[in-house]
Amino acid sequence: MRYTSAEAAKLLRKLNEDYQALTQRESKASVFTAAVEENVEDVRPLYDFADTNAKMRELTEKIRKVKHAVNAFNLKTEVPGFQMTIDQMLVYIPQLSEQKRRLTEMAARLPKERVNSFGARTIVEYNYTNYSVEDAAKELAAVTDELAKAQTALDVVNNSEAFEIEF
Repeated sequence: MRYTSAEAAKLLRKLNEDYQALTQRESKASVFTAAVEENVEDVRPLYDFADTNAKMRELTEKIRKVKHAVNAFNLKTEVPGFQMTIDQMLVYIPQLSEQKRRLTEMAARLPKERVNSFGARTIVEYNYTNYSVEDAAKELAAVTDELAKAQTALDVVNNSEAFEIEF
């Protein structure tokens, strides 16, 4: 069946949720407590080890196949306008985000800022930027634009390009 990356991500999330639900049910039903006076068969929860184990194997195989198909798609599919594969974009976008965080901090500084000193200090100290705050603000704007373009381009590919997942 053909899926986009966005659809495959939703499928993967559902498969992982199904697997977690199954393991939680198993955890609750595979062991139980009965009082000495109780008939053990009356309080025994429904649980079939073989059936549960088979369902877990089936889910883990599907999860593996979906992840592999997504990874293969990410390695070979180029994002238009960036000359990078999706796999490379998934590294590039966090790098841009980190640059944006750093530049936001640098662009927000004052060229000269008084240091708050506590105690009985009588000497006033200042921190000075050792760079142009305006240059940092310009670079921040450029990185912010590049990040938005990269995210949008990746979103377009993830929501439009389809690939095959064999079950």
